[in-house]
Amino acid sequence: MGSRKVLLLRQAGGPAPGPMAAGASGLSRLPPLSLYLHLPWCIRKCPYCDFNSHELRGAGELSREREQAYLGALQADLESALPLVWGRSVQTVFIGGGTPSLFSPAAIDRLLEAVRARLRVAPDAEVTMEANPGTFETGRFRDFAAAGVNRLSIGVQSFDDALLRAIGRIHDGDQARRAIDEAARHFASFNVDLMYALPGQSLEALERDLASALAFAPPHLSCYQLALEPNTLFAKYPPALPDEDLAADMQEAIEAATQAAGLAHYEISAYARRGHRARHNLNYWEFGDYLGIGAGAHGKLSFHDRIIRQARFRHPQRYLERAIGGAAVEEERTLSPADLRFEFMLNALRLLDGVPSARFEEHTGLSIAMLARPLGEALARGLLDPDPTVIRATALGLRFLNDLQQLFLEEKP
Repeated sequence: MGSRKVLLLRQAGGPAPGPMAAGASGLSRLPPLSLYLHLPWCIRKCPYCDFNSHELRGAGELSREREQAYLGALQADLESALPLVWGRSVQTVFIGGGTPSLFSPAAIDRLLEAVRARLRVAPDAEVTMEANPGTFETGRFRDFAAAGVNRLSIGVQSFDDALLRAIGRIHDGDQARRAIDEAARHFASFNVDLMYALPGQSLEALERDLASALAFAPPHLSCYQLALEPNTLFAKYPPALPDEDLAADMQEAIEAATQAAGLAHYEISAYARRGHRARHNLNYWEFGDYLGIGAGAHGKLSFHDRIIRQARFRHPQRYLERAIGGAAVEEERTLSPADLRFEFMLNALRLLDGVPSARFEEHTGLSIAMLARPLGEALARGLLDPDPTVIRATALGLRFLNDLQQLFLEEKP
């Protein structure tokens, strides 16, 4: 994500953002700031993917000409956005896609140099890049580390060749293993992405995938259930997926195996060793700010009197043209109190430890009193922890997370 699904955007060119609507008290201080950089190309679009990714045509390799043109657009986009974040320190950087590892290490080096020349990047900033095992070459990960990436997120999804073919991945299990082994050599922190409830997947197959991943002792593991998202090939031609009971058994197997391996379950889909939680993603879930640069990138930025969301032009060529001209933002919206309430809770309730109750006012500028009715209903239904100092779902609330989040979408009369 960068933030892949952003709610309620408006067309740019409307009235300038005004002060927070009634019910807002304003922000006394700004939340932590992250930077998301979107590199939109991939070799082949996966049939389940609803991210803003675009297949490379022809040889399946990113040409130097296109690479350099896109880096120039990113730089111009960043420079245009600087007035929105003057003086703020960037705590994390995330390079997502698409397949960022299609870009050469030299290009990533140039990109991060451009970022550091224009933004105040914290000395201990987490700098993550997504990588596809299908683009793995010996030495490439080492060179990404030398360019300034200090955390790699590897999109493995499965080690089973038949399952990988079923979900349209370009790599095989052996490539996945070699990519993880190489990442472990050059990165003190890295993440392995797995998917479960894949077409035709059995519980035993999922357990074999887990064993393969955990054999590398990854500092971080993400496990996502395959969902049929709108506007994807799988939505148009849905495959047969495991039923809800089997998917639930798979989730229980993941929780048991990760716990036995010493990984703490800290977010619905995330498991980490001590000191290796994904700081960039935590900033999303805790309703921090992030500047989104690149084709289709989304962002959320706070000011003392308002909070806005932005989205860049999605198509790479359109983005290139507009970014060079200093007008990469296609949509922008000032969030209303209702938006802020729902978006805050949508993210915070994903964290198993929850967030301090005071965080709601700190990061939205709103009084927590506006949550009184949905909080009361959630408590009455046993979906929230009764501790008033924390906003945290109970085990039942996590099981019915969509229902819990929905309580904060609309105020009942």
